[in-house]
Amino acid sequence: MRVRPGAALPSPASRGLVPAGRRLTRAGRRAGPGWRGIPHSRRAVPRGGRLLGLAVLVAPILLAGCSSDPPPADPLVTTGASAGTADDARAKLAALAAAAEDRHMVASYTLAAAGRPNRTVIVTHATDHTWRVDIPGGALGGTADVSVAQTADGIFQCALPSVQRSDPPTCVRVADPNGRLAAAIDPRVQHPFTDWRRVLTDRQAPLDISTSRPLPGAQGTCFSVESTSASLNSPLDVGIYCYDPQGTLTGARLAFGTLTLAGTPGAPPPTISLPGPVVTGEPLRMAAPPTPASPTTSPGSNQ
Repeated sequence: MRVRPGAALPSPASRGLVPAGRRLTRAGRRAGPGWRGIPHSRRAVPRGGRLLGLAVLVAPILLAGCSSDPPPADPLVTTGASAGTADDARAKLAALAAAAEDRHMVASYTLAAAGRPNRTVIVTHATDHTWRVDIPGGALGGTADVSVAQTADGIFQCALPSVQRSDPPTCVRVADPNGRLAAAIDPRVQHPFTDWRRVLTDRQAPLDISTSRPLPGAQGTCFSVESTSASLNSPLDVGIYCYDPQGTLTGARLAFGTLTLAGTPGAPPPTISLPGPVVTGEPLRMAAPPTPASPTTSPGSNQ
């Protein structure tokens, strides 16, 4: 059959090749009535299989959407701080400790320690940067009151009159200015108000610092201070330190006990005065004095 250029090709039915009422599929196979032709490049998938496949694809998406939100955090559980948060806490504590070094005042603190009654510690920071900390029960195993003070001449330990010691107050020079006390004569209670503040301002000190829940009775912001050094000679006592915005230490939980600011600090004096004369002698030790041996009697002696 010859076809003119541009003319449409006649269909198989018009040419009498396919009976009326019948048609060919794309694959060239004859289809009966009611049978739908499907391109040879696709397979016939039952409708139920299509629905099952759609469910398999959609289910993980729905499950992922349901599980994307984490469970609510327990308000009583603290989580680790991120690096940025830790840096912010360290910077804030360093700024408050620096402000504390310029804080001149007279303040009272309650010292609570396990197994001992509460005591009142008096802290004096004079305007000339001399200082004095009076510590009841600070020596001889808690039986003697002492004061640790620093002037331009050095650091002094002063024995104060107390129930167990009725002698008048005397002072012994124990270190140069800003020096260190030997552990045997160091009550340690004065450190949070003096040299440990400089450690807290040192960004290179081996410390891990984060914000902490406030101590009972303490105002301002509290910080947890931990050592990152394996050395046993830590530059300060690890624990919790609390400061108000003006740089006043309002609380501290440390190895020797818990300090809490009692009342509002008062105005400082121009300089501190030692509670007694400086003498040549031995300072009081921290350990309790040995118990005197009870007298013994020889056999056969009269009793």
